Amino acid sequence: MIAIQNTLVSDQIFTECFCCDLQKCKGCCCIEGDAGAPLEKDEIPLLAKYYPAYREYMTEAGRAVVEDGRYPGDGRFYEVFPLDGSLLTPLVGNRDCVYLTPPDRDGVSYCAIEQAFREGRIPFRKPVSCAMFPIRVQHFPEYDALNYFQWDICADAVKLGRKGGIPVFRFLQEPLTDAYGEEWFREAEAVYEALFSKGGRD
Repeated sequence: MIAIQNTLVSDQIFTECFCCDLQKCKGCCCIEGDAGAPLEKDEIPLLAKYYPAYREYMTEAGRAVVEDGRYPGDGRFYEVFPLDGSLLTPLVGNRDCVYLTPPDRDGVSYCAIEQAFREGRIPFRKPVSCAMFPIRVQHFPEYDALNYFQWDICADAVKLGRKGGIPVFRFLQEPLTDAYGEEWFREAEAVYEALFSKGGRD
């Protein structure tokens, strides 16, 4: 682990490569799995506030789950996971995230919240855990721990990242900068060049 400001960053975020290949994976990270995406507490009111704007981008099944009150908590926007109190996005049929868009003509599903953001409808882009993927962030009182989450369904993203020589942290430059600032990212670049790039190791 490498300390950068108030974070501890796994070496894999510098050594592993990653670049989403949506034409191959079709957005499967939002489809596969048996639990929703982790949510920050301060994201819950944002999901509620902007729901009328991004609702229209969702699937009919996703809207039905959000609006029928089947989940605990407020019954509309999140699940309170019973084992540890984590906040998660609800699922359709214990599989698809409720905030998926219908597949486009190429069969690719996107995030409805992100779509609304990119079209200028809302200022909230999507949950930070989704924007940061494949980095998972753990919050501690004194620091955040950033770890690389390896998932076999992302094999095409790893392959494309290696082909382009794109380390995980560079693929996630925008959300990392949003979360920790431009100075943090400059320090991450300096760490990479000094310790992990071919030139730095020579």
